[in-house]
Amino acid sequence: MEEKIKELKELAKQEIEKVTNLEELNNYRLKFSGKQGLLTEIMRGMREVAQEKRAAVGALVNEVRTFVEGVIKNLEEKLNEKKLNEKLSNEKIDITEPSKEGEYGAIHPLYKTFNKLIDACVELGFEVVTGPEVEVDKYNFEKLNVPKDHPARDMQDTFYITDDILLRTQTSSVQARVMENRKPPIKIVSPGRTYRVDNDATHSPVFHQFEGLVVDKNVSMLDLKMTLNKLIKILFGENTETRFRPSFFPFTEPSVEVDVTCPYCGGTGCNLCKHTGFIELLGAGMVNPKVLDGCGIDSKVYSGFAFGQGVDRLCMVMDKIPDMRMLFESDMRFLNQVK
Repeated sequence: MEEKIKELKELAKQEIEKVTNLEELNNYRLKFSGKQGLLTEIMRGMREVAQEKRAAVGALVNEVRTFVEGVIKNLEEKLNEKKLNEKLSNEKIDITEPSKEGEYGAIHPLYKTFNKLIDACVELGFEVVTGPEVEVDKYNFEKLNVPKDHPARDMQDTFYITDDILLRTQTSSVQARVMENRKPPIKIVSPGRTYRVDNDATHSPVFHQFEGLVVDKNVSMLDLKMTLNKLIKILFGENTETRFRPSFFPFTEPSVEVDVTCPYCGGTGCNLCKHTGFIELLGAGMVNPKVLDGCGIDSKVYSGFAFGQGVDRLCMVMDKIPDMRMLFESDMRFLNQVK
């Protein structure tokens, strides 16, 4: 038996030298260590070995098994590495070569709308200012004439982090920060991301706002109307009409809702505008004197106006998008249509 085991080890040494690929290595594994292999056959013959020799014979068998398993493992690693290198060599791509075909990206429709708004307001002399999305209650509500017991808070379901820290519900918080830290004249717009607990076809828990603020001496409602008329004509065309309706916002007084000629039907009436010829686009008004005084600006000397709109809604109107959630789903079928 000992001689047979030694011959098996010698055979294993000779055979491994002939293996040149993974398929041959697998055949080698089956031949020597498989269930029907030569080592298994040797083990079956152990019952015929005398009791006093079994320990020595068993040690020889384990030595052969260790040898076979070791050479299989080492050669398998080398062959796998060789195969990978060949694949990399054969499939390498010259990244300096120009692509024959390719798809070109585009700005997301939401940010195209942002850019149009910013360009239009810069043309009108506004400065672009941004602020933190994680805000404190002081700037998000209290400085804007919305104290803790004010019913207007019920209109905005807020994501609170602590009793005093929250995800901002409006970019008006940027206006409060600017008024507190600057002296008039002030003429700014504040674009950015905002958050409210809301989610349906026309509302999203994450949405975008674009707000404007002007504070100076002798600012009137006429200045507000002239500015918005000019802004809307830049965005929608010279033939677009505006309509101002009384409304309420705690940080402006008086307040208005601003409607524009429906871009779908041109004012003749359709399902989108509910056959009125107009769609509601933004809110505006004269800055409430309480807000000016609360931010350290003398309301007896200065006045101002503010306006704000949802950029997501404006994008839906301009690109005729039926569901706001489509803006955030990254569906290439949709994005390819609005490039």
